[in-house]
Amino acid sequence: MSLRELARVAHCSKSYIADLENGRRLPTMAVATALDKALRANGQLVALADRRQRAVVWPAASMETLPPVEGVMTDPRRYVGGAVVKELRLQLDASKAEDGTLGPSAALPRVQAVIAAMQHSVREVHPQIRRQLLALGAEAAEFIGWLYRDLRDLPTATYWYDRAVEWAQEADDGPMQGYVLLRKSQLAYDRQDALKVLTLAEAAQHSSTRLPTGVRAEVLQQQALGLAMMGEPVREVEVKLDEARGLLPGVPKEEPGTLGSSFTEHMLLLRSSACFTEAGKPAKAAEILELIIAGGSLSYRDVGYFQARHAAALALIGEPDQAATLGLAAARVARATRSRRTITVLGDVVESMGRWQRRPQVRALQDFLADRPVA
Repeated sequence: MSLRELARVAHCSKSYIADLENGRRLPTMAVATALDKALRANGQLVALADRRQRAVVWPAASMETLPPVEGVMTDPRRYVGGAVVKELRLQLDASKAEDGTLGPSAALPRVQAVIAAMQHSVREVHPQIRRQLLALGAEAAEFIGWLYRDLRDLPTATYWYDRAVEWAQEADDGPMQGYVLLRKSQLAYDRQDALKVLTLAEAAQHSSTRLPTGVRAEVLQQQALGLAMMGEPVREVEVKLDEARGLLPGVPKEEPGTLGSSFTEHMLLLRSSACFTEAGKPAKAAEILELIIAGGSLSYRDVGYFQARHAAALALIGEPDQAATLGLAAARVARATRSRRTITVLGDVVESMGRWQRRPQVRALQDFLADRPVA
């Protein structure tokens, strides 16, 4: 069967199948099951995926406090309880930490295994534990969606955002449903779909009366971005950003770890740079990005991404040498963390500097991107 045919039967993208073939990622249990059936492997692919996923999830667990994996997989109702849900939460948090330092490819196997454990157990456990598992699965699916965004596999990101909404609905988790709509708006920005950026952010705003303060602030910032992309006056964009800023004092009052708790004044300022770039104010965007990057608070992967955004703003205001130098630094980070999202931004930067392509710094950036593609 061709990659296209395998992708169709497994409900995933061709690039996902190619990565499985090359060993760059693990299949989810749903994908392994579909491929096993299509290829008539008589359960061998399912068994292999099961073993590899368990090996990722359970090594960090305390085997004195957790049930045997065999028991979890064969009798979830008996064994899957709060301790296992807590351990899966720790594994999800570890995957998020790996993403910030090592990039999406390194983070994927662990979170995929968390999803597999959830899917395997959710049908058999007690209702109270089922809701906890579904809520955890929704958060994990949202995170996987983000990882595929960073890998520029937008169809697969969309698939996982859809799963996140579905599982959040089953868990009666209204805030997560709204948060994933916000993420879908951000995915629309990756596609440069201005109308979807705005309408999905508006949908997120009205999705739940229980949205945490930080999420409501981030939604307003995303609406500002949508307005800027739609060509609305800068003043309207600034009004939305001011509304978002007005909510921020309430964020620290909420429980630590609440959705949106990381959306601070610092993060709003960082995100507003995209709003000003889209609104035709790249000089202001460049000023903001220089200040934030110099502060040293970003993860290694995010430094590269926002350096690329800074380079884009500098190119727009006619500073090709600075843009290319910063772009080269961003490209090195992107290569180390395999951030295709950053590489996509840098490709746009190079294209915008076409009239300066003879300059040494610009050529150096072009050559680096051509000679060292992100795998």
